[in-house]
Amino acid sequence: MIDRLSEHEPVELVCEAFGISRSSYYDSRRRRKQIDPEKLRLRSKVNQLFNESRSSAGSRSIMGSMREEGFQIGRFKVRSLMRDLGLVSKQPGRHAYKSATVERVDIPNHLNREFAVQAPNQAWCGDITYIWAQGRWCYLAVVLDLFSRCVVGWALSSHPNAELVIRALDMAYEQRGRPQDVMFHSDQGSQYVSRKFRQRLWRYRMRQSMSRRGNCWDNAPMERLFRSLKSEWIPGTGYTTFKEAQRDISYYLMTRYNWLRPHQFNDGLAPARAEEKLYPLSGIS
Repeated sequence: MIDRLSEHEPVELVCEAFGISRSSYYDSRRRRKQIDPEKLRLRSKVNQLFNESRSSAGSRSIMGSMREEGFQIGRFKVRSLMRDLGLVSKQPGRHAYKSATVERVDIPNHLNREFAVQAPNQAWCGDITYIWAQGRWCYLAVVLDLFSRCVVGWALSSHPNAELVIRALDMAYEQRGRPQDVMFHSDQGSQYVSRKFRQRLWRYRMRQSMSRRGNCWDNAPMERLFRSLKSEWIPGTGYTTFKEAQRDISYYLMTRYNWLRPHQFNDGLAPARAEEKLYPLSGIS
């Protein structure tokens, strides 16, 4: 009310009516006009990280990224800044997983949900998901190293066949320096039980492990990766062209997910950074 006073109205009279001193009034006006450069810097950084995440990052994720860049900031402060900026994270709803029915005995579940491994290139997992691009469904195969949840291989194709998963595996094998004695875990999709794919595993001296049929929790790290990709990154209407999809998905998997996006499994470090910190010669690039 005081701020709306006409210049012709005596300040003394109004201050007396409200029981405040003139110095308090003028001090209040002065402080309101001051700009806090530190707050502006924090607001700008929060807004930048939120936009880079395509409106998906929450206060925990933004806090982790800012701390990694040297900002001394807590989650409460980030949440307050997001509220001031009107930033609301888009988070997906719950996923209804199917229960297990029949277990394939010729390819046992050697992994058995032991997702925490002691070093890189001990256990990889793979899976396929679908992406809308150029007016049709395309299929994405990804290989994940369970040590840090780092993406080590991927491939995109218009056909969900054995060649797709072989290309993703080949990329992982070469990028990781042709490791030996890796366990490869997947679901019971036809691509992974195909003769071509199993021959490739044999050539690379890898041991195959498979989830129980219909039980997505047996391959939970892959489910989480695809959930993040679709809820955080892929446009709701899909991609206009296949090349656009390749370029954008490549950036998300190999740059944003591996090097920039904080991961709770790694105590807030991005997968590749966590691996680089613990195993600098592991071969991730």
